Amino acid sequence: MPEANNATGGTHSTRFPFRRTMLVVETLVGVSGLAGSVQLLVGVATPPVSVLNPLGLASWTLPAGWLFLTVALPSGLAAWLAWRRSPWAPIAVLVASALLATELLFQIPFLGFSVLQLIFGTVAIGMAVVAFLARRAGWWPRGRLTAST
Repeated sequence: MPEANNATGGTHSTRFPFRRTMLVVETLVGVSGLAGSVQLLVGVATPPVSVLNPLGLASWTLPAGWLFLTVALPSGLAAWLAWRRSPWAPIAVLVASALLATELLFQIPFLGFSVLQLIFGTVAIGMAVVAFLARRAGWWPRGRLTAST
């Protein structure tokens, strides 16, 4: 049952709950992660390199790659899967949310706490909740991972 009538006489998707939310938010997070990676690579608006001393790093190249791999790529993949209406989209959103939270928790000891981390942390938690709600509503791969009814 892909479409159902709503109270106003229109139709809405019941098979892909929260699809637009996943698509929009994960696209924005992915683009933000890509922009942050590029900023680190070119040295625009970066913290001093001295904060990397405890890691033994002398440039922002490795952190830029880490940011791309843990934020831009997973969120971009989650957005693409949501756009394609893939049954794997909620799982991808959960993974992207967990990786974003990991990235933020890894940043705090080196960069200190910032409002931007609070905002993205809230997004990570919120999108994990959205993915679980989508699963509960039936958007999940069939087979072993099927939600129990």
